[in-house]
Amino acid sequence: MSEVKEIAAVTLKEASGGKVLEIELTGRLQKEDYGQFLPVVGRLVKEHGKIRMLVEMHDFHGWSAGALWEDIKFDVKHFRDIERLAIVGEKAWERGMAAFCKPFTTAKVRYFERGAIEQARAWLAGA
Repeated sequence: MSEVKEIAAVTLKEASGGKVLEIELTGRLQKEDYGQFLPVVGRLVKEHGKIRMLVEMHDFHGWSAGALWEDIKFDVKHFRDIERLAIVGEKAWERGMAAFCKPFTTAKVRYFERGAIEQARAWLAGA
């Protein structure tokens, strides 16, 4: 029986002159997907100090084991670099991620339902 590999799509969009990074995730994240956004996060942190992030999950299926390890390393490296983190999702477990993330960052973390993405952007833009 052949193994089915779920492909993730990662879309990045810089907003507010690079002070906000929006990341849209679909599918299952693989270790290689971190190669797409880690350099962007590193560059934005170098340019702006602290940044704000919006992570939008649509039809998201989680992480492979390798991707989970990359995520943990990312959290440790950027513990103090993210000022606010808005998580936009559509499933109950994604809401739980907002609470799960809090010990791994000094960022203010908030969950928004998929239909409230503009509220998430407004919250990120706030003081």
